[in-house]
Amino acid sequence: MAQQKPRYHRIADDIRGQIERADLAPGAQLPTEHELMAQYDASRNTVRLALRRLTDEGLIVSGQGRGSYVRKAHVPAVWDWSVLESRARHESDTNGGDQWASIVAQSGREPRQTVQVSIRRPPEDVAERLGLDPESAMTVVRERVRLVDNEPYALADSYFPEDLVRGTLLMKAEDVSAPGGVLAQSGLIQKHYEDEITSRMPTRAESERLDLPPGTPVMVHTRTGYDADGKALRVMVTTLPGDRHVIRYSVQAD
Repeated sequence: MAQQKPRYHRIADDIRGQIERADLAPGAQLPTEHELMAQYDASRNTVRLALRRLTDEGLIVSGQGRGSYVRKAHVPAVWDWSVLESRARHESDTNGGDQWASIVAQSGREPRQTVQVSIRRPPEDVAERLGLDPESAMTVVRERVRLVDNEPYALADSYFPEDLVRGTLLMKAEDVSAPGGVLAQSGLIQKHYEDEITSRMPTRAESERLDLPPGTPVMVHTRTGYDADGKALRVMVTTLPGDRHVIRYSVQAD
């Protein structure tokens, strides 16, 4: 005889079904704990376990003293990384050299980003990618929060060897761009990239900066740009909430 599901599983299953059928729409508030206790003839602890299960699945979000809500659905940003930052795309860019902003604007949405700039030692993995001594080398770091329709959609942190970009526009703590890219305008031409993509749960700082509900994983895209001689010019680490992005690649089969 099959073992019966725990009571809180059955409550979670019922509420999940209401969400999937759109009986509870995105943003809708769930009944209070007391109302759910009465509705399911269950204890407070059982109801809380059911709500926790739905929270862990990313279906609902809860706030202190605000109850539980069906998680809002984000319109995904779609990126073709086969051509992102390619010279052809740079040449056709219509937003002053900022390809990210151009792609968002072309989708009918409003791009914006905040920028902080600092000079500091890079993390060990970034120093290794740049071929720098992590104990002594300094990098210019541009930390950006990228927003779409005023919602945070990504973090993009770029690291440059300090001696390469000293005195360039990249030192300015503002949104800067140039046709062909700011690096190229400074005579630093990236000829090829190496990408690495990982997935994990966000850090607390990332969750706060991106306003992530509990249970939201992130993708981390690390791109290292090299010049024609194989010298690393830049490492960009982009943190992308998994519920807000679609990544596409076109790969030749030959």
